[in-house]
Amino acid sequence: MFVVCGEALMDVFGVRDTPGGMDMDARVGGSPLNVALGLTRLGQRAAFVCTLSRDFLGERIVRFLQDEGVDLSLLQRSASRTTLSLVGVDSAGVPAYSFYGEGAADRELDLEALGDLPEAVRAIHLGSFAVAVQPVGTALRRLVERERQRRLIVWDPNIRLNVQPDLAPWRELLEWMLARCDIVKISDEDLQLLLPGTCPEAFAQRAQAAGCSLVVVTRGAQGAVAWSRAAHAEVPAQAAVLVDTVGAGDTFQAAMLTWLSEAGLLDKDAPGALDAQALGRMLEFAARAAAITCSRRGADLPRRAELPR
Repeated sequence: MFVVCGEALMDVFGVRDTPGGMDMDARVGGSPLNVALGLTRLGQRAAFVCTLSRDFLGERIVRFLQDEGVDLSLLQRSASRTTLSLVGVDSAGVPAYSFYGEGAADRELDLEALGDLPEAVRAIHLGSFAVAVQPVGTALRRLVERERQRRLIVWDPNIRLNVQPDLAPWRELLEWMLARCDIVKISDEDLQLLLPGTCPEAFAQRAQAAGCSLVVVTRGAQGAVAWSRAAHAEVPAQAAVLVDTVGAGDTFQAAMLTWLSEAGLLDKDAPGALDAQALGRMLEFAARAAAITCSRRGADLPRRAELPR
């Protein structure tokens, strides 16, 4: 069982101009929510830790997660509003985001009310802006400190400068998390924002010196590269008819964790012992999953039957 922590929101896409404005297409979103969704669609049990609004948008998010089979036993509810993310996609399919989330429900989390996690939980995934904003960021850090000796801690920075434009808090979070997570997956774009001029190999050395056992850097059209403590591997990107890249990184993360789960490699010391062949298989599986998402509008993540073994 996985626990996925972080925000849930509505992505509102600008679809086309109308005589008086624009048609919009609202879809359930949020990077951690996408990871929980992706894990569930790939046949894993994933519990989502988040506070959701009781407004009509929050209710729609709950119904969506229920329909998808995401475990909501750890979900919290609030009278605060739902975060909105306005998404504009350029001609290359690259999204640009405007966030409206100050005072929203997904920035709240009562760690005491959350209580002890189920014994079946093997790994905890965190990422995106929920770890970088308050008060939820403090609660999630306390959760990491409480659980990191017993369960895999997995982190994807997934930086959102529209939410927190100052890079200093993101860089402080980087150093804090590298010393406490077992697996870090970062995009090359986020790497250059946090550590300009740092190559993936140098970052991997830095992360492993801090304590990480598995480091993965995704590079868009250039594929992905990974380092365990035992080996290194690199794979090219998978061919896809590009619609947009929304949710591609979240898909990669969910697929990577699914591969580790299916391989029986969720023990604390297992990811760091992966050899080059196993790393390559893991990256290839995750890249195939991400390519499927890139071929569809928005974060429409694949199901297990779409990824032959």
